[in-house]
Order: sequence, then C-alpha cells, then structure tokens
Amino acid sequence: MSFRKRQSQGIRALKARGSVQLLSDVPPQECETQIKRGEDSAFSPSQHGPFSVTEKKALESLFAEQGPFAPGIAVDCVPTPAVPAPPAPCLHTARGLGVSTDVSVPSAATGPPEAPKIMEGEELPGLLVNEIGGMHGILHDHVEFLKKHFCLITMKEFLENKKNMSKKVQAVYLWWHRPVIDKDLLQSLPNLKVIANSGVGMDHLDLKLIASFGVKMANAPCAVSSCTADAGMALLLASARRLVEGYHLAVSPGMEYNEADFLGVEVTGATLGIIGMGSIGYKIALRAKAFEMKILYHNRTRRKEQEEQAVGAIYCEKIDDLLCQADFVVVVVSLTPQTHKLIGKREMELMKPTATLINISRGAVVDQEALAIALHTGVIRAAALDVTYPEPLPRDHPLLKLKNVIITPHLGIKTDKATRMITEEAVENILAALTGLPMPSEVLPS
Repeated sequence: MSFRKRQSQGIRALKARGSVQLLSDVPPQECETQIKRGEDSAFSPSQHGPFSVTEKKALESLFAEQGPFAPGIAVDCVPTPAVPAPPAPCLHTARGLGVSTDVSVPSAATGPPEAPKIMEGEELPGLLVNEIGGMHGILHDHVEFLKKHFCLITMKEFLENKKNMSKKVQAVYLWWHRPVIDKDLLQSLPNLKVIANSGVGMDHLDLKLIASFGVKMANAPCAVSSCTADAGMALLLASARRLVEGYHLAVSPGMEYNEADFLGVEVTGATLGIIGMGSIGYKIALRAKAFEMKILYHNRTRRKEQEEQAVGAIYCEKIDDLLCQADFVVVVVSLTPQTHKLIGKREMELMKPTATLINISRGAVVDQEALAIALHTGVIRAAALDVTYPEPLPRDHPLLKLKNVIITPHLGIKTDKATRMITEEAVENILAALTGLPMPSEVLPS
C-alpha cells in the first residue's frame, strides 16, 4: 500500500469519527480550530486521542510532510468520547520471496478502540493465553491492561475446566508462539473469533487451517520494526568491531593479546546488502545511511524511487548481484516455502571472504550447517544471528563452537516499550474483530 493511500485512508477514518474534517467540507465557522500555515495554533497527534494506528499515522505523515501547520485541515481539539470509526485495514499475506509481511504497515499503535459495551452482569470476552509469566507467558506488567478488556484464561485453567471454559474463549493471544494452535484446540473453541500474534512472523501457524474455522488472524508489525532494526545494526556493529571477543578478553585473568589478532573491520563507508526491504529493512537502511554506508537491497518488489533516494539505496533485481558486492548482508525476510534456506552454500560462496552475514528474520532462512562450514573454512568472515533453528540450538551444535559468530536469543523485539506496544496492538486488533470492525493488522492466508 502506498504512502498516499495509507494517508488518505487515515484521514477518512478521522473524518468518520469527527476528529478531523477537511476545510473544504465544512464552513470555517463550524471548525473549532483551523490549522493553517502561518497561524499560531499547532496540533500534536499525541495530545488528541485515543487515535487508532492508521489515524495516528495519517496525522503524523501530514505534519512530517507539511510541517506543524498542515493546511486544509480542521481539527476538533476536544477528543470525542464516542467509539472511533474503524481504522483502515492493513492486510498482510503470508507469502513472498525477499519481502517482509510488514512492508506497508504504519507506525506503532497508540491504543485500542473502545471495548465492546458490557451490560451489567455480563462477562468480559474470554482471552486465552498460555500462562502469566514464565518462559512462554505474557508479561506480568501487561496483565492489568489486558484485564481491562478481557477475562484472562490460562491454558492450565482451560485444560482443567475445558467444559465450562471452551465457550468463554473468544480470542487467543500468542506470546512467543504459545499456546500452540492446532486442529484439536480450534475444535474445542466454538466461539473463537480471532488469534493475535505477538510479532510479525506467522510461520508457526497453519493460516489456512485457522481460516477454515472462520477465525481471523492478526500480527503486530507496527510495534516491532524500529526495535528489530536497532537489533540488526547492533549485531552488525558488534561483529564488525569484535565486541564480544573484546569483552571476554577484557575480563580474562591474563589480559595479554596480540593487537593484530583483534583488528575489526570498518563500518563507515562499507557496502550493506539488505535482503527484504520491508519496514524493518528500510529502517535498517535509514540507520546505515548515518554510517555513510553504500546500500544495496533485494526485494520481491522494488521500492519507489523517492524512497530509494531518501536512503541512497540501489535495487538489485538478482540476489546474486547483491551478495557478491556487500561487505555486510542483513537478512530481513519472512519465512515461507520460497525463503526456506534462502541463504545456502551457493549463496555464501558468492559472498566476499571478508563479508559478514547478519540474520534477524528466521533461523530456517539460512542453511545453518552450510553456515558453520563457511565460517570454519573462511568462505565468509563472520556471522551474527539473532535467530536460529531451533531456538535455542542444541548445546553441541557446531555454530556454538566458533569464535567468529555472535548468537543472541531472539532479542530483536525485547524492549520494555516494544513489548508493551505489541500487547496494545494485539488488543486493538482483537477488539476490532470482536466488534465487527476492520482489523488494522489482519493477516490473510496466501
């Protein structure tokens, strides 16, 4: 979806809820505040909410484009308490070579729509979660917020009282792929309407099976793009400057080393190849531009010329052209049948012997056995992985024995702010589905 289309959809949604009107649509005297270039009044979207994802993005894009005084808009500065109009849906298909499912997603959610009206004595809709806390449970800090909108039901509670609980569950919130969604669970939830995922990737779900039960699905692309791009650049820098090796040296008892053995490689002015130029890939390009890097990218569809020019990116229609030129290769694609082992022995042999491979997508996108051999034999210089397959790797895996690889335990979205935004985005999608409104981040089966 193009920038203009997203912007116009957001404005239409704002008009529908009465928060924003085009000046051409109403007499000037009926507008409480008219924002025109040169006037002393200004408007900050964050001050007049709650706005949906699409509404907020529409306003932010207007002010970013035209400055704080956006001509042609009248804003009602008194927030309307009524239920907001449906945000424009952002549908994602779980297919595509070299492109993330989040390519057309606006910025992070500012808050959910109003919950369905609950009559006195009526229960909140049931939300099934794996557990609270623990390795695969929702965060304790999010429980109070979720309970404002839902009756939380853990898998333990559900399994212990399936007869009574099964009809209460209207939504499932997946945190780190749990609970596992299979045919048996779907058959046991007759009133299930929506499943919300706490991330972008949907490769752990059988989308067609879920859709066959009439259940909608949503991911959380708006919340994860910036923090994942940060993680990608952090891995690139840490590998280039050998920070992990340096740390171990600094805390070792001897602290004796040959300086020539710890020389890193320059990042400034190096060539970066981005495979998958969705919103995460594009934000990596924005960060790389600050390091004066030459940016190449490969994507299923080419970015618009103005988007390329904004970051100085050069499109490579063939992935081979990117691989043979890049000093750093960052993989940012969704895992699909087309991208499974996208980077294998052949692709690594095309890379420079001084090149570094960074994977922040899914572990199975890279042939890990071929990668271990390439690192051991010097086919490529180094690798930095935030994802593996499986996670965690078996403790005897060859990659864990190599010094020229950095492996982190899928930290890409793990910040306080990002995890909170993920939960808020999930709630917004779930409430939209339960009230019959378009879901901002709906995912459709391919």
